[in-house]
Amino acid sequence: MLPFLFTAGLLTAGITNAGTGRALPANAPHGYTPQEDDCPSDAPTIRLASSLSDEETSWLRSRRQATLDPMRDLLGRLNIRGLDTDQYINNHRNNVSNLPNIGIAVSGGGYRAMLNGAGVLEAFDSRTPNSTSAGQLGGLLQSTTYLAGLSGGSWLVGSIYTNNYTSVNDILAQDTSDDDSGDIWQLENSIFEGPDSDGIQLFDSVGYYATLVSDTDNKDGAGFNVTITDYWGRALSFQLVNATDGGPEYTWSSIAEQGWFSDGSAPMPLLVADGRAPGQKIVSDNSTVYTFTPFEFGSNDPTVYGFAPMQYVGTDFFAGETSTDQCVTGFDNVGFVMGTSSSLFNSFLTTINNAQTAGLFSSALQDALTAVLRTIGEDDEDIADYPNPFFGWRNESNPNSGDQQLTLVDGGEDLQNIPFHPLIQPLRHVDVIFAVDSSADTNASWPVDGSAPGWPSGAAIIATYERSLSDIGNGTDFASVPDVDTFFNLGLNKRPTFFGCDASNLSSPSPLIVYMPNAPYVYNSNVSTFDLDYNDTERNAIVLNGYNMATQGNGSIDDQWPTCVGCAILSRSLDRTGTDVPSVCRDCFDQYCWDGTTDNSKPDPYQPNMALEAVDVTSGARRWAGSVVGAVGCAVLSGLMVM
Repeated sequence: MLPFLFTAGLLTAGITNAGTGRALPANAPHGYTPQEDDCPSDAPTIRLASSLSDEETSWLRSRRQATLDPMRDLLGRLNIRGLDTDQYINNHRNNVSNLPNIGIAVSGGGYRAMLNGAGVLEAFDSRTPNSTSAGQLGGLLQSTTYLAGLSGGSWLVGSIYTNNYTSVNDILAQDTSDDDSGDIWQLENSIFEGPDSDGIQLFDSVGYYATLVSDTDNKDGAGFNVTITDYWGRALSFQLVNATDGGPEYTWSSIAEQGWFSDGSAPMPLLVADGRAPGQKIVSDNSTVYTFTPFEFGSNDPTVYGFAPMQYVGTDFFAGETSTDQCVTGFDNVGFVMGTSSSLFNSFLTTINNAQTAGLFSSALQDALTAVLRTIGEDDEDIADYPNPFFGWRNESNPNSGDQQLTLVDGGEDLQNIPFHPLIQPLRHVDVIFAVDSSADTNASWPVDGSAPGWPSGAAIIATYERSLSDIGNGTDFASVPDVDTFFNLGLNKRPTFFGCDASNLSSPSPLIVYMPNAPYVYNSNVSTFDLDYNDTERNAIVLNGYNMATQGNGSIDDQWPTCVGCAILSRSLDRTGTDVPSVCRDCFDQYCWDGTTDNSKPDPYQPNMALEAVDVTSGARRWAGSVVGAVGCAVLSGLMVM
């Protein structure tokens, strides 16, 4: 039997629908339009980032306790010889800070990143059939405290949470014929076309664009600045939230009101975006990185070093206080938040004016698209515009303290394409981060001629390491990593590697990093970031490839891999409690930890081989993205290696 066979069933139609509900429509009946009303008696304020919020601190008490039984069950299956993991968990149950605190980070990279990351989450989710068999990794998600996403990774995280923390397995298994609530992750139609007009779907392409324009016009009419990110976020929502009407009334802050989140049954979702003034070029050591949680929005960076209540983002603040007695709710639409984290991609919508792409659209659709662009113009099209909660805040350090509007962009524009930032903050005490890297760094001439395009190089994790050494790193320590040439020469760009194994080499507590780069296991998942439509077999094959990357072919590549995952989870906890490291874990660290070796010689052409038997997939008929790459890709991504 092939090691991946039990999940390969997802490539067929024989899966029973488990259903996907919808989240809390907090802004109903107003849809996408934010609302202004009297502020509550305890008016919202901006708080310093010197501690976690009261809300997160309270939530953590529930979540950390909720992770203990799943963690005990997971570790008990991973064959960590020499350590009674059941007893270890039970011994420290009353002091949960001694036990592992886990984070997962899902990189950017469009649908490639969303689907590859989905495969990892499916492998880590105990709700996936067979994922709790001996040696499997199901339950790791249930043991996790924080789940972070950026750009395409934010689509994965945001979509799952907006749909009541549904499972990847249930999303892929949905039976569209008997679900009148709309469908998610139906990617056969690109975001340019919108959902099918057959059956329960209500829009043809022209009607779809008219809806995007109408929703956004209503926000504009209510007095809020709009940019093309508003249209982009609304378009994303038709695929990620609810394909019938795009779920315009769902907000990011309302996740905090869902019982399955407030009682600690799910990890905390964290999305990441970068601050960028119009026309500014940003790099990792001059950007301010912003984090969205269900509770708040802001930055731990020394520039802003503050957070605003998520529910009231959109309210006018000055010097940390509301500047009027009116507070805004409903601004934090989930599509807009996901669109903000991926705002680089909204440049797709501007291709309508390019002669190379004009023939792709009907004249009616072209008119609708042109109307979108005419509404807002094309300047700074890749910026999301927010009323600045940090207006007049920390004037001595905050470069935007004098601006009434805060402009945000794709979280990978500073080259940090893996959302480490919220997970490495010392206040969160994360012990281990499973970092899924779906970046598309390689191309036909890089690192040398003859390389395969669309695979990661380690550049994303290097950017975060280098940033940690700069002033804006604010003393946050990060595991040492080598240069890009070493990543290629040692094969660190195509297999899991642990960084920061020896905590004694770090000046302050820092998580162990389990780096998990995209590579071909059962499918060439290096699809272009600019491929915008996928049939179900392609979609599921990319998910399946991610599953096999996470499980190393269900242990067929290395039967010790599940044990080594358990050792990585326990590493910092064993240090804290003074527990002897089992010999099997020392063997794992010898095998998977980067030992500091470097090799700066010019790498060979990068042409990775399939690790397991490839699945047979029928390709989609539509691939117009090549034209888009030629038309806008170079202009938008010039100099970037993050997508």
